[in-house]
Amino acid sequence: MTTTDHSVPTPAPLRHLMRLLVGSCALLPALAIAGWDELNMPVGVTDLSADVHGLHMRIFYVCCAIGAAVFGVMIVSMFLHRKSRGVKPATFHESTKVEIVWTVVPLLILVAMAVPAAKVLIKMEDFSDSEMSIKVTGYQWRWHYDYLDEGIAFYSALDAEQNLARQRGADDALEQFGDTYLREVDNELVVPTGVKIRFLNTAADVIHSWWVPDLALKKDAIPGFINENWATINEPGVYNGKCAELCGRDHGFMPIVVRAVTPEEFQVWADEKRAETLAAIETQHDPRDLPTLLAQGESVYGANCSTCHQAEGQGIPGMFPAIAGSDIATGDIDAHVAMVLHGVDGTPMNAWSGALTDAEIAAVVTYQRNAFGNDTGDSVQPLDVRAARSTALNAATEFDMGVTQ
Repeated sequence: MTTTDHSVPTPAPLRHLMRLLVGSCALLPALAIAGWDELNMPVGVTDLSADVHGLHMRIFYVCCAIGAAVFGVMIVSMFLHRKSRGVKPATFHESTKVEIVWTVVPLLILVAMAVPAAKVLIKMEDFSDSEMSIKVTGYQWRWHYDYLDEGIAFYSALDAEQNLARQRGADDALEQFGDTYLREVDNELVVPTGVKIRFLNTAADVIHSWWVPDLALKKDAIPGFINENWATINEPGVYNGKCAELCGRDHGFMPIVVRAVTPEEFQVWADEKRAETLAAIETQHDPRDLPTLLAQGESVYGANCSTCHQAEGQGIPGMFPAIAGSDIATGDIDAHVAMVLHGVDGTPMNAWSGALTDAEIAAVVTYQRNAFGNDTGDSVQPLDVRAARSTALNAATEFDMGVTQ
């Protein structure tokens, strides 16, 4: 005895939609395990970041409601008006009422979304009543912070030990450094809580982007331009960020660490930093023995040169020349110093005259000439670098005078 299946098959479009819905629902356990807070925008620790988060969630819920309404109508329409039920399609070509509705309703929704968004954007651009100004300059691949009202300035780069570990491909790097691997820096940006801070963002080479999610700060740093944003941090803590612009090779190793402390703690830190800076200025041209130069030079090289020329000075063929056995590192000392000071036009070798002090350049040149098997025995003193700077400045001045005459 045979039976006939009189069930109506589900149409293909509806089957595809059902599969999509089932697949989406399958993601819910994963979202629950990962935690919504881990996937969502952080609330942050500033009033502005809370406003941005609130706006984000409001727009998110509006989009969810629109999506539910649209897909709900689609599902009901496909189910109740499918061909297997004998429904015939309508024959009208236009409907003025429908067109008015689907024009006016989205317009009202956009206005309802635009008004609070405009308020937040206006607030983000209000730099009035700032109590502190910090200039942030992006370099490949580090940041320079200049406290314009405090007389403090320094560079901040990826922690030298972590940088060395990632270059060597250390297998135990995650165990050694933990969750902060490739997120620590040598000099943190220390700021006080409860103070409105204006940040002036620019760059010295290519376009960068200074981004700290917990502070709702993200602004492009463009050479030749100054972009501004601000923050008033409510809670002490350490807040991480990164360069959000693809600024070149090793872009991913340009972290930001902001440490917010109480105003009293900040004043103590600022006093110590100023004293440290003054002491460095007073002693920067003092003579140094070879071991001292080599120790400092290794640190400077690891923080600034190893990204391109590699930890062992082997370079990257076709991109960055090797230091080991190079004609520069084993040849004329003055030419070596001049290259570090002024760079090489038309190549990735930047000028370091504005980024490194005389003492740092003397140390790193000495290190390069005595490391990686070079073993020249040469040493460069800070006063030698100072003299090289003066020679270049005098030559430039004479050239300018000759042009204007």
